[in-house]
Amino acid sequence: MLNIKKSTNENGLTVVLTGRLDTTTAPELEKELKASLDGVSALTIDMAALEYISSAGLRVLLSAQKTMNKQGEMKVVHVGETIMEIFEVTGFSDILSIE
Repeated sequence: MLNIKKSTNENGLTVVLTGRLDTTTAPELEKELKASLDGVSALTIDMAALEYISSAGLRVLLSAQKTMNKQGEMKVVHVGETIMEIFEVTGFSDILSIE
């Protein structure tokens, strides 16, 4: 189960993820991001309440990062220990801007 909360300001979009980002929920996030990234120059993904991320979730993040590379910046904030470990093992800690 994944809860996605979006809030916008000027050219920025903040997406707050709660729950699990896995094979079941990744397509939902992908759809939300694709629908919302037009004209966004700053994307922030808040993972304070994200418990788990699978390779499917990582793929969605990578795709969002590629989109944002063309039109601005993306940062990932409030990454918990478990998620951070996954980022480090997969090399995503080098790809993503994590604060």
